[in-house]
Parts: sequence; C-alpha cells; structure tokens
Amino acid sequence: MASFLDKLSGWAEGADQALIRTRARLGLLHPIQLVPYRSYGTPERLYVKGRVLTDKGIGEADPSDSRWHNLLNMYRRFDSNEIAGAQLSVRPADGSEHPILSDEEGYFTLNLAPQALPEPIDFLWHPVEVLLHRTPAPFPTPPGLSTRALVLIPPPDAEYGIISDLDDTVIQTSATDLLQMARTVLLRNARSRLPFKGVAEFYRQLQLGRNGKRNNPFFYVSSSPWNLYDLLEDFLDLNDVPPGPLLLRDLALKMPQEPGAATGHHAHKLREIENLLLTYPRLPFVLIGDSGQEDANIYREVVRRHPGRILAIYIRDVNRPDRAALVEQVREELRGEKVEMLLVQDTVQAAEHAAATGLIYQQAIPAVEADKQKDEAADGLDGQGSGQPVMA
Repeated sequence: MASFLDKLSGWAEGADQALIRTRARLGLLHPIQLVPYRSYGTPERLYVKGRVLTDKGIGEADPSDSRWHNLLNMYRRFDSNEIAGAQLSVRPADGSEHPILSDEEGYFTLNLAPQALPEPIDFLWHPVEVLLHRTPAPFPTPPGLSTRALVLIPPPDAEYGIISDLDDTVIQTSATDLLQMARTVLLRNARSRLPFKGVAEFYRQLQLGRNGKRNNPFFYVSSSPWNLYDLLEDFLDLNDVPPGPLLLRDLALKMPQEPGAATGHHAHKLREIENLLLTYPRLPFVLIGDSGQEDANIYREVVRRHPGRILAIYIRDVNRPDRAALVEQVREELRGEKVEMLLVQDTVQAAEHAAATGLIYQQAIPAVEADKQKDEAADGLDGQGSGQPVMA
C-alpha cells in the first residue's frame, strides 16, 4: 500500500509540475509570490520556513464576502501552483547570506546559526529577510522580489510556553460533525469564522502570565494543511489572539518509510510538540486542546516522555459523552504523573484554574468573563456570527 501511494504521489506531482510549466510557457501563470511562515528558534539557531507559489489573488477577507466568494477562495488555496527549484537566499540581521532551493512542493526551509540578533519586534519576534534570485525556466523571475519572515525566540524571562490546537479549540470548526465542518471551512472566511467564547482574552492573559511582560510564547499545532495558512493567520490577527508559529501539515499521499512509523493527525502533532520541548529544554509548557479528536492521548504521551515539563492541560469539551469519558480516563492516568488535565466547558473555567495555580492573576478572570459575554452577544446576532471580527 505504501509503495502504491508513493508512486501515485510521484505521478501526481510530476503531472502537476508539467501542467504548471505548460501554463508558464503560454504566459497563463499568475505572478510569483514568496509566502513566509512564522517560525521559531533560539539565540543560537533560527528556523526559517516559507513557500514559493503563484499569487491566486486571494485578497483580504471582507464581511460582505458571499459564500460563493469564500468557496472560490478556498478552491484557489488548494489549487496552488508551487515553484520547485527556485533559487533564494536567507539573510538574518548579522549580514550573512544563506542560499537555498525550494523543493518539489515549493517549500523552503533553513536552520541557521546567526552571529547576531536584532532587537525583537513585540517582545518575541525577530525578522529575517528572504530574497528570490532566480526561478527555473520557463518561469519568469520577478525583479527584486523579497519578503520578511518572522522567527519567535522566547526571552530568558519567559515563564512558560503555551501549545494550543486550533480547530475546535480556538476556532469553531465542528470537527465532529462532517457536514457542519464542511460548511464552516469551505463557506466562511477569516472574518465570518468565530472564535470560542472568551478564548482571545484567556490567551492574552496566559501570554502576560504573572510578570505582565507579554512574553510567554504561543505555538499552534494543527493538522490543517499549509494551504490554509493565510486564513488561520488572518483569523488570529482579526480576533486579537496572540500570534505564534502555525505548525501545520503538508498535503501528501506518501507513507512513512520506517516500518511501524505512526501516520496522520496523531503523529504530526506529537512530532511538532516533541520538537518544541527539545528546542526549549528549560521552558515548561501549558497544553490546550479539545476532546473532539486525539488531543488527550497525544498530551498524555507528551507528559510521559517529558516528565516535569507540563504545568497544566486544558481540554475543551465538545459535548460528546464518549469523548468526555476518554478524557476522564486519561486524566486519572495523569494523576500519578502529578499533571492535572481539566475537561472544561468554557474558557472562564480554564482561567479560574490557571489563576488558582499561579499561571495568571486572579484579577484576570473578570476580563475573560467579559470577553466571553461579548463573544456570546456577537454569536447570537444571527446564530452564525455577524461577519465582523469578534474582538474588534
């Protein structure tokens, strides 16, 4: 099965590249763009990631956008034209230059050691310049095309980091209802999709912690594909949810090469979380997810592999009794690890526990309650959301 899927993936990629090249020769290709992804690193290592694609003209989301317009934009995201073999260079603030080629899916990734770092933007973010030098024939090379990638580096006085799921944890997706999920994902944009009530203020309070410096880093680990990156980043920005690296997944048919290797949602999230804990060995973490998929099991495995590193786990209840029972079972198992996993009905309940355990101030709870009420009012306007950014 794995061999067949690998061959199928190879055929699909080859056919896709051939079609893209034919369109380029005929002058039918959209302009080329550099898409930087927010990433993370340390003062010693910077991880830079992005993609070279054609620009399909997906503009900024508007409250007046129709469902048809949103559906068309979603199609454009997945009908991406990747530029393989593009010659780029990554320039950190120390003035050094690091050449790199985009891969067969248009991605470029680089792990580099900077000699110096600039002053961070907004406490955490370090800019890195990325330049496009040449695209392979028959693609035209746009002159002077460059972008700025942002790399998160937690400061030495960060109290803890937060690793959060996105779907049904931050964003209402209805992942346990396939029809409703399809409607939400395909027919709404970053303005018309809704956050869970009070989540923005709760996350802002976690970022503030108890030192009030807004320097506790957020990392979002999701099985959503990279094609949705712009929508997810815009959603966080519009709703004033603390930004962080979005650790998403590539759409691929290839199977793992190692015998017995895990696949899918579980393997992706566990691998990304493992990388974070290994990158920041002295930083404890708070884990946040939902009961709709495998978050409880994944987080249990993280606790077992990294004893003493997890301060608390919050699992949002999706109102499925079978899922709640599973979370309760995992919660009991984690008691022996001295890590508390809470199945919470709303963000206020999570905030109350965070305040009681010293993660945030007790005075933060009224702000989370007020934010929850504000979101409830916005959600109740038409039962589907107003189309306006909820935190505006």
